[in-house]
Amino acid sequence: MNPRLGVNIDHVATLRQARGEAYPSLVEAADHALNAGADQITIHLREDRRHIQDTDVPAIQMVTQRYGKPLNLELGANEDIMAVAMEVKPQWYCLVPEKREERTTEGGLDLKSAKNFEKIKASCAQLKENHPEAKISLFVESDLATLEQVIKCDVDAVEIHTGDFAMDFIAEESLAQYFTDYKLAYDLIKENNLGFHAGHGLTDQSLQPLVQLGLFEEYNIGHWIICDSVFCGLTTSINKLKKILENKR
Repeated sequence: MNPRLGVNIDHVATLRQARGEAYPSLVEAADHALNAGADQITIHLREDRRHIQDTDVPAIQMVTQRYGKPLNLELGANEDIMAVAMEVKPQWYCLVPEKREERTTEGGLDLKSAKNFEKIKASCAQLKENHPEAKISLFVESDLATLEQVIKCDVDAVEIHTGDFAMDFIAEESLAQYFTDYKLAYDLIKENNLGFHAGHGLTDQSLQPLVQLGLFEEYNIGHWIICDSVFCGLTTSINKLKKILENKR
């Protein structure tokens, strides 16, 4: 089975928020992405609301429901954000770290800190209690100590932070250690029957060696898709990635 592609449309909202206009439409973006073959729509509702807004979440979910595809909602373990998430009840929650001053998410959840771990574990339990059918992933680094903590939480998958890999790919640095780490992470996660996903910073080029590695079941990609679509359109950009996932390129 080919890996799934989650299309993150946050940066369509970034364009909209830059001028405070009603366009470009997030609903249209989700519709175009799913029509082009996206397996799910991913959005991140941040505390500072820099792109996705509260009203976008149910509106986008209506589009995904029409296509029979999941909405993957990324969120920090913040009371305000959790309240929105539990009202909408998407198919997937992805808990991520968040700092207001960061330009974008800078790494995975710190589960080695006892305080952070207990907060994330409690948030997972709260989400499951509110919506037992929902699935939860944790956005984490691939180190085994962190993944051992993941296993102690009531979750369904991990999403491995690929930002450092993506930057080293562009810089033409050695990627061998990443491949080793990802294989060890995969083995541990699969021993515990969890899903193994990837995301952050990936492009059409840096995606290819990961697909060849054959470990990840799902990729969530956003910034590159929106940037590439400026020149060729959203459907064409998504089709480029689908071909890579289908090993046709």
